[in-house]
Amino acid sequence: MSVSKVNRAESKFYLVGGGIASLATAAFLIRDGDVPGRNITVIEESDRLGGSLDGSGTPEAGYVIRGGRMLESKYQCTYDLFDSIPTLDGSRTVTQEIQQLNEVIKTHSTARLVRDGRAVDAPEFELHERHILTLERLALEPEFLLGDSSIDDHFDGAFFDTNFWLMWATTFAFQPWHSAVEFKRYLLRFAHMVDGFNKLRGIMRTPYNQYDSLVRPIHKWLNEHGVQFELGTRVVNLATLTSGETQRVVGIQADRGGDVTVMKLASTDAVIVTLGSMTEGSSLGSMDAPAELHGKRDGGAWTLWDTIARGRPEFGWPATFDSQVDESKWLSFTTTFHDPTFFEYVRGFTGNIPGEGGLVTFADSPWLFSIVLPHQPHFLGQPPGVQVCWGYGLRVDRRGHFVDKTMQQCCGREIMSEVCGYLGMGAATERVLQTCICIPSMMPFITSQFLRRRAGDRPEVQPKGWDNLAFTGQFCELPDDVVFTVEYSIRSARQAVYSLLGLNRSVPGVYKGYRDPRVLFAAFRSLHDMNLV
Repeated sequence: MSVSKVNRAESKFYLVGGGIASLATAAFLIRDGDVPGRNITVIEESDRLGGSLDGSGTPEAGYVIRGGRMLESKYQCTYDLFDSIPTLDGSRTVTQEIQQLNEVIKTHSTARLVRDGRAVDAPEFELHERHILTLERLALEPEFLLGDSSIDDHFDGAFFDTNFWLMWATTFAFQPWHSAVEFKRYLLRFAHMVDGFNKLRGIMRTPYNQYDSLVRPIHKWLNEHGVQFELGTRVVNLATLTSGETQRVVGIQADRGGDVTVMKLASTDAVIVTLGSMTEGSSLGSMDAPAELHGKRDGGAWTLWDTIARGRPEFGWPATFDSQVDESKWLSFTTTFHDPTFFEYVRGFTGNIPGEGGLVTFADSPWLFSIVLPHQPHFLGQPPGVQVCWGYGLRVDRRGHFVDKTMQQCCGREIMSEVCGYLGMGAATERVLQTCICIPSMMPFITSQFLRRRAGDRPEVQPKGWDNLAFTGQFCELPDDVVFTVEYSIRSARQAVYSLLGLNRSVPGVYKGYRDPRVLFAAFRSLHDMNLV
């Protein structure tokens, strides 16, 4: 019997994974499904919720943000959810807080690219007509014809030297070998942002890092509604039962510090699993030690998907995403400053105040690294006189210009030496290195969701033939929307809840600005460098 056909007050829901997809799932179960919070359990293998939306550390030891997802105004599921979640102080909703901040500080970069030691204001796209025609063809071509082709299957080498590619790649973290289908989806999904893209116009930020601004408020709200959280618990398998043409989950095998038990499910219970993980196997370095490269066995998310998908094609094909680390890894770094020298220099170099400019990409760097100076303070409780910067590099296997090591081999001190070198800080570099704490983070699967794939490699949110099981997160299939976004995780959560409960509600559609002639005209002009101001 489906949970949609019973009294929801009797059904229990087990959410595997403690990232934003599971937190959103719990919220939708309560808000839209009228499920009592006490009937919901979130199971997380680490000792902390939030998944990839993280933020931790102290001023003394250094703060850490592995990454931050970009926000923009058309994330309808995200803003709808967080319009129901109060801020930590209860003064307004999280959505109101985000919108109010972005009314005051609008992203407007005057240094999106740095070339030859100089900030470039409003870089031209530099696309040839053949590149524009290829972009237009990709936008029109059905996904099944693109198959598992890569981006560089469709473009010549000159395309990857254009400013358009450098800005697109570093804003969204694309590599030339990534999926042409995902690239196509991004072209369509963000068509309304092409005009102004060289200024990062339309990019939105949270007031603090996304753990403090998003995860902590929703966690507090769920706690207040009685949701149960089992941390330090790794799910290793699902026990299943086949009855006629339908299958269901009847148990959850979990490892709690070496004690493996099976939680039995009643006939009215359901399981919602976040598949895979972008930040699985992440490791941290220090000022004097590089971050190590780990693999999928250094966590439970990929192993669980491998296990439950064996012999079940309706669960997708995890090997597509978890077996090509060299094509999905990159390195980020978070730097905590106890001296204003770096921030003052970058502000003068770029012409942007912290929180206004967004990503600054060093186009000449072998590492193709970018930095961003967010609005300060970036952490709740961050003391005056302490500032936090975040950055990342896409080409981690290439040797630096000022440091003769690959980025992957570098400790925090060496990474900051390279950054200061490209900024031309000269004698001020030593003061920066003496007063900062740079913590590198290696993430082997951070862009695994962009890898080349075929239809069926990502399962549907509610797999066919399964009565009480759904999938959420970056590795289930949502037509039209784009992975590597908070919106994708939250949309999948909403669809999972509505599907499992049989709710007579519809998930808001994905915004399709490319159907608006005004959007298309503005994008056309921008691609031809006709209105890049």
